[in-house]
Amino acid sequence: MSTSDRILLILHIGFAIFTLGPLTAATMSTPRYIRKRNAPVVRFLNWTTRVYGLATLGIFLFGLGLAEGNFAQAWLTVSMTLFIVALALLLIIERDQRKAARLLEEAAAGAQPAPQPAPQPATAAEAETEKAGPAKTEPEPDADGASTAPAAVAGGEIAQVERGRLAALSGVVALLWLVILVLMVWNG
Repeated sequence: MSTSDRILLILHIGFAIFTLGPLTAATMSTPRYIRKRNAPVVRFLNWTTRVYGLATLGIFLFGLGLAEGNFAQAWLTVSMTLFIVALALLLIIERDQRKAARLLEEAAAGAQPAPQPAPQPATAAEAETEKAGPAKTEPEPDADGASTAPAAVAGGEIAQVERGRLAALSGVVALLWLVILVLMVWNG
């Protein structure tokens, strides 16, 4: 192995260690902070995903240099293909993180209504109904079929779709990194 190949290998492994760890941690912890409605942390995790996602391109480029154009080996082609699939999934993850942060910020801005005094019951029947507890009513959908419920009624519903997709896709991406690792160690 020549000196330039050793340098490429060191850079390839170094980029893998110092980018994939933080990237995986950021993507896998995002659903937790969406559930906690912590918009600043979700925004930071989105930034982390974007920066480290771009840095992972170094892994790919240094790996191409190590391959020296010898793409006839199946494990190498499979590894590169899985890496490209992981990068495509990271784009979806980054988009969902950005959208979740925006939804959380909008919900936080809209969830601070001015305090209003409680209405006094006019009749004894209304007073009895109030003692029994609030009636459970479903919010009515508007013309588009979307619920008109305020953010307080929605509770944990903010960015629920993004949270689920982030949890699933970040697990798939982590699994892809592991498969690539096994292929590299087994055949390298």
